[in-house]
Amino acid sequence: MLISLLFILIFIWLSLCALIFAFQGKLIYFPDSQMITDPGHVNLEFENVRLTTEDGIDLHGWYIPHPQAKQTLLFFHGNAGNISHRLDSLNIFHQLGLSVLLIDYRGYGLSEGKPSETGTYLDAESAWHYLINERGLAAQDIIIFGRSLGGGIASWLAFEKKPAALILESTFTSIGDMAASIYPYLPVRWLNRIHYASLKRIDSIDCPLLVIHSPDDELVPYRFGEALYAAASQPKTMFDLRGGHNDGFLVSQIEYSQALMNFLQQRESVQASD
Repeated sequence: MLISLLFILIFIWLSLCALIFAFQGKLIYFPDSQMITDPGHVNLEFENVRLTTEDGIDLHGWYIPHPQAKQTLLFFHGNAGNISHRLDSLNIFHQLGLSVLLIDYRGYGLSEGKPSETGTYLDAESAWHYLINERGLAAQDIIIFGRSLGGGIASWLAFEKKPAALILESTFTSIGDMAASIYPYLPVRWLNRIHYASLKRIDSIDCPLLVIHSPDDELVPYRFGEALYAAASQPKTMFDLRGGHNDGFLVSQIEYSQALMNFLQQRESVQASD
């Protein structure tokens, strides 16, 4: 009986490994195609933006201009929902005097295609090219912001380009590290085909960095934010949120907005002295 039980446990363990290997995209990406609202509902002027990626995928996004903007924020959201679930963030960014471009990755919202790691990188690059080529911005006019999964995408884009600054909020060091924290009993580092390896590239990103994380984050452990901050080159800043993974920026909104403002002002003062 003990041998039979052992074989059953091994079979279950191998089955879990096979499922994670085969269907890991389903465990990472949770797109929603239904748009529930738009920035007009919170009195923000906006433009619908259509982008075509290098591999021919049609993407949808919003551009929200600010009449006195000195900087433009390129925002990459998390792994669930779509851009219509991010109006609270848009309000905060607008109050800080920023123009904002946010896009839905392939398979999310009104964007075509199916999400993948390589695909989201191409999506990010198309958004960058839109700001450079269509809006006439210089790299030093663009701040890249990534929240949760978007942090993995934002760090890749900041590594490839040289933006004015990079902001990483509630994000992880890599998908392998996240998977190991969730499934410590499985060899997930050998199984994962999706990486978003932010920690490996963070020290080579050549721009000011702000890392935002909550010690109370119930989804992405705080230690991942600490590790990103520790590995990054100067200049860098870390701000601790209060609250959970999805509501920390709202629970801490006053302090959060002030931390963003301080970071933006420090960056502007350094740029002016240069």
